[in-house]
Amino acid sequence: MRRALISVSDKTGLIDFAKRIIAAGIEITSSGGTRRHLAEAGIAAQEVSDYTGFPEMMDGRLKTLHPKVHGGILCRRDRDDDMRALDRHHIIPFDLVVVNLYPFEQTIAREEVVLNEAIEQIDIGGPTLVRAAAKNHAFVTIATDPRQYDEIAQQIESNGSTTPQLRRRLAGEAFARTASYDMAIADYFANLANGSDLSSDDDVPEADAFPPLFYLHLNRHATLRYGENPHQAASLYALRVSEDQPTLATAEKLNGKELSYNNYLDLDGAWAAARSLPDKAAVVIKHTNPCGAASANTLREAIERAWDGDPVSAFGSVLGFNGPVDESTAAFLCEPGKFVEAIVAPDFEPAALTMLTTKPKWKANVRLVKIGLPSPGTASHQWRHIHGGFLCQERDDLPDNIADWKIVTQMEPTAAQMVDLSFAWAAVRHVKSNAIVLVKERSLIGVGAGQMSRVDSVEIAIRKAGDKADGAVLASDAFFPFEDSIHLAAKAGVAAIIEPGGSRRDDDVIKACNGHRLPMIFTGRRHFRH
Repeated sequence: MRRALISVSDKTGLIDFAKRIIAAGIEITSSGGTRRHLAEAGIAAQEVSDYTGFPEMMDGRLKTLHPKVHGGILCRRDRDDDMRALDRHHIIPFDLVVVNLYPFEQTIAREEVVLNEAIEQIDIGGPTLVRAAAKNHAFVTIATDPRQYDEIAQQIESNGSTTPQLRRRLAGEAFARTASYDMAIADYFANLANGSDLSSDDDVPEADAFPPLFYLHLNRHATLRYGENPHQAASLYALRVSEDQPTLATAEKLNGKELSYNNYLDLDGAWAAARSLPDKAAVVIKHTNPCGAASANTLREAIERAWDGDPVSAFGSVLGFNGPVDESTAAFLCEPGKFVEAIVAPDFEPAALTMLTTKPKWKANVRLVKIGLPSPGTASHQWRHIHGGFLCQERDDLPDNIADWKIVTQMEPTAAQMVDLSFAWAAVRHVKSNAIVLVKERSLIGVGAGQMSRVDSVEIAIRKAGDKADGAVLASDAFFPFEDSIHLAAKAGVAAIIEPGGSRRDDDVIKACNGHRLPMIFTGRRHFRH
């Protein structure tokens, strides 16, 4: 191994790597910016333009696209005709190619980026070098990530070259990198919105929210112990997103056993519900459904009231908080008789983390997941797998406009009831349909979830609430098809109802509410969660 071609955008770890391969007898040829970076560290390298006799031009758009470069990468060392072609055209073979690509993904992740700026971060020469070296991996080593440098350097130092096995693996990683890079570019252009490039004179067409081709970039983030059941293998794959956008898939686990497949499903539900509730909020999740939720002036009060919503179901649950867990909240969770599987929160204050990780039962088992500050809803794409394909929809995470709500009954809700109705409407969208919730003083006190009949869900929610149903408000994720649920709610003492409306029998339902002097609001929007 005698010569390396280095052309990198990310120069992390490059100086140390270059010194190691030079010490092993390798000479370096590099592009202008990389050569200057090496020279500043006292490392000699031949510039690509000096080697090819062709200058860099067009602000760096053209620098490595030359036969003397690609011939040196693509030549097959076991082919006499290839080697004669090198001699005839004075081409030097490259045995190591070190390339990482322009930061296109990082560029488009910035909110203020414009189209022209994004276009200039589309690498042309870099992917071409990577693909050429990866194709000829029988003879050429390709490095596309600084994390690969140490293993490559170790093999060169020990053996004078890399092994075929390493070159083959690196080639696979290289093709994966160029594939993901091209997918990011294709996805960007597919999702351009009208007016996204304020600096360009060109008209940017409005994007189709669901283009004919969709590209998903997934990296395996973790291999899970098993899936929904112990006989099912499972892994977690993370979507490529902006580094400053918190996601559950890449959240930091601060304590406890490895997260399971079911843990992730429950944590996802806990975080979605917690971040949608007002003030300081806590949510208790069991089998992806909230069995308790509350908003209050402090997280301690919120979790106390959420836990009291269904203390039996709360045992062994998953919790979500929309603010950092503090010491007082941790103290409540550490009380005798309380146990949870996992907690997701923006952060855990040091005193709370110490308390939760030193209690014997918690230290070994309970997963604490730090996800970062909650961000507002974006109605981003949501994917679900079915047999042979995927369903895609806009995520139902945007708040409803209260100005669109209509009071459809003779009685109007009181101000206090409006607060509870708003909370109930925010909570019901996180319950499996047919979904019914009962709320009192911004606390979830009864839930009916996933029933085939809406009236069954009403009965379950009332039974769960018990005597607390008297004076509570009720939310339904979809319209009532009959007035039977209204009669049940009134008998239990429910004081106000909120639902989307839209049934053929809305008039009968409204008439039933008026008969019981129950205020009812139509929101005009349903929130099924299948």
